[in-house]
Amino acid sequence: MPYEPPTHSVERSLRATTGARVVAGIDEVGRGAWAGPVTVCAAVTGLRRPPVGLTDSKLLTVKRRLELVRELEPWLTAYALGHASPREIDDLGMTAALRLAATRALDALPMRPDAVILDGKHDYLGAPWRVRTVIKGDQSCVVVAAASVIAKVRRDAMMAELGSDHREFCFGDNAGYPSPVHRAALAELGPTPHHRLSWSYLDNLPRWRHLKQGRSVPETAAMEAGGQLGFDF
Repeated sequence: MPYEPPTHSVERSLRATTGARVVAGIDEVGRGAWAGPVTVCAAVTGLRRPPVGLTDSKLLTVKRRLELVRELEPWLTAYALGHASPREIDDLGMTAALRLAATRALDALPMRPDAVILDGKHDYLGAPWRVRTVIKGDQSCVVVAAASVIAKVRRDAMMAELGSDHREFCFGDNAGYPSPVHRAALAELGPTPHHRLSWSYLDNLPRWRHLKQGRSVPETAAMEAGGQLGFDF
């Protein structure tokens, strides 16, 4: 299929229908990893033409992502990152951890967005934010695509740094996802301090199964702490 570059159409729609002057795009990375944080980028841009080739970070080579980040960072009006740690993921569950990371990113922006474009179908952010969910927003929306590239590059760099003390796991190559090398290191050495210990991969590791943790914060309390979560729009 021919490449369809992302556009500002959702941003323009939000400005026209809600009066929003500042629209942020949000995307996350690390949701499916076994180790490391989940990372959210919140980005804000005007309606200027984006760098050539901008799209969902997963569709780009490592080299092109690095090139785009160098173009995006001065081009964007603002951006900020938020993280939820492996322990917070274990304690709260992924949905509440995503909201925590997204809220941290939004709060770190120099301006408060009037509306947020969130990649995907589910609104894990909720009130008090005004949220528009867009399936494959990281391919169709300029501001979400920009957030996806920055989140991926910055988390990959973070995982490479964390992996310097755990070289057998090759976090610099797999970013905490379950590659064959990662699986082999887990079976032999057990989880590092950067692993999520509530996840089911430990069920398949008899030597380390005793380390598995249940959620320490009850779901209702996590939901109350995280606000209104998980609704479909």
